[in-house]
Amino acid sequence: MLKDAPIGVFDSGVGGLTVVREIIRQLPSENIVYFGDTARVPYGSKSRDTVIQFSRQIVRFLRTYDVKAIVVACNTASAYALDTLKAQLDIPIIGVVRPGALVAARATRNKKVGVIATEGTIKSGIYASVIHEHDPAIKVLGKACPLFVPLVEEGLLEDAVTDEIARRYLKPLQESDIDTLVLGCTHYPLIRKTIGRLMGEDVTLVNPAYETAISLKRLLQEENIYRSEGEARYRFFVSDAEERFSQFANSILPVDLVWTRMVPIDEY
Repeated sequence: MLKDAPIGVFDSGVGGLTVVREIIRQLPSENIVYFGDTARVPYGSKSRDTVIQFSRQIVRFLRTYDVKAIVVACNTASAYALDTLKAQLDIPIIGVVRPGALVAARATRNKKVGVIATEGTIKSGIYASVIHEHDPAIKVLGKACPLFVPLVEEGLLEDAVTDEIARRYLKPLQESDIDTLVLGCTHYPLIRKTIGRLMGEDVTLVNPAYETAISLKRLLQEENIYRSEGEARYRFFVSDAEERFSQFANSILPVDLVWTRMVPIDEY
């Protein structure tokens, strides 16, 4: 049955696991096939054409598992490749940008929203574009934070180095009077505690991973392919360093044991 088919989720590395974590919490009966492109992380510093090429390869791999829908759990790939992928697919596909952007637009009280993300996502201007669809009067301040991704990938979630880098990155936003901050990369919720402490209680942090899971549930229900009961199965694949990925996944996911297999993604 189509309802029993898995959801495909992909990211440039471990960051997309924050999206998987929310899908597991919000859609506990859905089967998931996840691919993390750990050999080619990060995507944020790569060109649009390269990100589109990588995303197409990953989608071809996910479709070998007959996925019923795909979640692009990477802000850079959502910004650069989502429209291209949509035009080529006959199954539902969503990214992580629009759900988070719309929540930020509704959450701001003083119409000043900050976005922290990779260089690629900030350069694309996609968050500002979606936010302005909702309210053109909102001022959007973007800040690229490229070192956050390797820090998270190294597991330095609560470390003096991460704290110092965050202070430097966030200083312009601290001085800008924003009241809402979008964590515009799926890696960033893993250092949410540090970001929240530095920004202060008056700044609302928006986690697109949670909003994406809610949007996914709504989409599956609309398409009549939502799996509302039954035990879920989770499969994880990477392009490199499967043991390291499994250790990280087991530390943040609400499941007993993550089994990971390496895939030669260049063959797809």
